Amino acid sequence: MGTMWQPDLSNAGKSKYQALANALRKGIAGGVLKKGSKLPPVRELAYRASVTPGTVARAYSLLIDEGLLEAGVGRGTFVAETPSTVQPVAELASAWPETVSLRSPLLPEMGQTKLIRDAMRDLAGSEDTICFNRYPGRDNDVALRDTIVRYLADKSVGRIAADEIVLTHGAQNAVLSVLQTLLTGPEPVVLMEQHAYPGFRRATELCRARAVAIECDEEGPLPDMLDDAARRHRAQVFLTSAEVNNPTLRCTSPRRRREIAEVARRNGLHVVDDDCYSHREAVAESYRALLPELGWYVSSISKTLSPALRIGWAIGPRGRGSSLARTVAYGCYGLAGPLIEMGNRVLSDPRLPDVQTALQDQIGKYVRMAVNHLGGHDVSWHEEVPFLWISLPGGWRASRFARAAQDNGVRIKSSEDFVLRDKRAPHSVRIAINGHVAPACFEAAVDKIRVLLDNPQDEITV
Repeated sequence: MGTMWQPDLSNAGKSKYQALANALRKGIAGGVLKKGSKLPPVRELAYRASVTPGTVARAYSLLIDEGLLEAGVGRGTFVAETPSTVQPVAELASAWPETVSLRSPLLPEMGQTKLIRDAMRDLAGSEDTICFNRYPGRDNDVALRDTIVRYLADKSVGRIAADEIVLTHGAQNAVLSVLQTLLTGPEPVVLMEQHAYPGFRRATELCRARAVAIECDEEGPLPDMLDDAARRHRAQVFLTSAEVNNPTLRCTSPRRRREIAEVARRNGLHVVDDDCYSHREAVAESYRALLPELGWYVSSISKTLSPALRIGWAIGPRGRGSSLARTVAYGCYGLAGPLIEMGNRVLSDPRLPDVQTALQDQIGKYVRMAVNHLGGHDVSWHEEVPFLWISLPGGWRASRFARAAQDNGVRIKSSEDFVLRDKRAPHSVRIAINGHVAPACFEAAVDKIRVLLDNPQDEITV
């Protein structure tokens, strides 16, 4: 490198060590700072950049933790020969934004982008021109549906055949398509858990249906309340997430699933199970397996591999695949040929299991990092799920806490985002894993949340 490298900290603001760390990241990403090159001594760089030696030492330490720099005892600090794979070096230039978003899970880069790029190159170089010159259709996506059958081998979905799978543009599109297929009458009613994925409510509203919340306990939705609501409102559909409830992380117990299946069978209630966040093998049988005549299974690869590929699917009871496929075709014809071919290549890639394992491991590291900071509070978490649910201490309301967090440079979701508009929201918030920022940046954001939790509103000014 030489010793003449000069960082520009003219717009550093108050956080000079972060600005210096960003300058180093940019220098590494742009090739100005070569692999293996020695960085200036702390005091020398501090003099050149007009900062304190502590600022330089802190920036060096941060990048050593990220794997971008290496410290040799008695030899100095060097650019790492093999940068950390937590994030691509090119993306680390933006790893310290002014505001860190922990609103929606963002997967760390652990090799999934290479799988997608390789699939793109493979498709572009192939002799197959048909997929570039035809409308979508069921005859064109058989190979991808066959691949998804194998992909779901550990999900306890029940026996499925490729012709029962309907491809969609992600799980949200799948939920909406199922509702469009099932709901009838002038004022249909859809039941959902009291704390539920906001997309359930939005899909229900798009179908001009009315949503009714079902209370839950630690085992899952309450069967008696579900039974009463199904009968009283003549509800047609129950939307749920049995494996991982978003946002509470609750898993519906095997016993409760059987009880709910019986309620649904007694009332002719269709149960749509959204399973987008679960990496692990299923804890218990899905509602599609328990309710062959009324159970629907919805999922996608957005939360477990990449949201860029808008590939999801819905699997209905035997005999309902054709009606659901017709709904999707009427709405958008289906997935485009190039997307189908790319999806099949990615999901068939022999490297995929290793990438998914690396993703799970890295998500677990971020989750454990958050728990280490927040463990003194009431936090629900699981190492394989990229968000945490925090019950706030006395003195905080969810909406005020979310505003205070944003004032401190961290964006999170209030419990109000997960309840129906006419229902009371608990004093809770959800924070999501953001794998697009460096671990140290994520840790600093979580620590700001901890400070707010430690200091209820009547003791802190924000």
